[in-house]
Amino acid sequence: MMPAARESLLDAAFAALARRPWSAVRMVDVAATAGVSRQTLYNEFGSKEGLARALVRREADGYLAGAERALAAPGDVRERLTATARWTVCAARDNALVRAVLTGCWSERLPSPTLSAVPSSSAVPAQRRADGPLPSPGDVMAAVRDRAVAALGGPGAARADMAELARSCELAVRLALSCVAAPPPGEDDGVAELVRSALQRQG
Repeated sequence: MMPAARESLLDAAFAALARRPWSAVRMVDVAATAGVSRQTLYNEFGSKEGLARALVRREADGYLAGAERALAAPGDVRERLTATARWTVCAARDNALVRAVLTGCWSERLPSPTLSAVPSSSAVPAQRRADGPLPSPGDVMAAVRDRAVAALGGPGAARADMAELARSCELAVRLALSCVAAPPPGEDDGVAELVRSALQRQG
C-alpha cells in the first residue's frame, strides 16, 4: 500500500476517535472513510490493535517532530526551550493521544495498547515499527532532552556545558508536563513564564 493510503487510514481512525470512544470505532467505518476495502485495512495493520499501535506511534512521532521544530526556532537557548515547553502544552491540549503518551494516563475513550513490543508478522515496515515498543512518558521526555542537547549544544561544547544543557532541557520538559497535568492560569503564557523564570534561576 502507498504511504499516502496508510496516512488516510490513520487520519480516518483519528477522526473517528474524536467522535466516539475507541471501543466503538469500527474497522469497516475507518476503511469506508479512507475509501479502501476492509481487507486492505487489515492487510496494512493486521488488527484493530495494530491500527491503535500505529495511531499512537504516529501521534508520538508528530509530537517529537514539533518539538524539533521548536528547538530549531531562532533565539537563545532559553527562548528555544520555552518554545518547546509551549509546544508540549499546546500539543497535549489539542490531541488526547499526545496527552496520554506524555502523561501515561489513558482514558477509557482512548485505545490503550501495551507499551512493550508485540509479535509482528507484518510485511509493512511502518507496521513492524508500530508493533515494536511504544514510547512511555519517560522515553518521550528522554527523546526531547536528547534532541534538545543535539540542537542547542555546539559541536565544541565542553562536557560540563552539555550536562548543564541536558539539565535545563529536562527541567523545561518536566515543567511543561506538570502544566499538561495541571494547566496554570493563562494556558500557554503560563507555561512560558514558568519555564523562563525556572531557567533564569537555574542559570
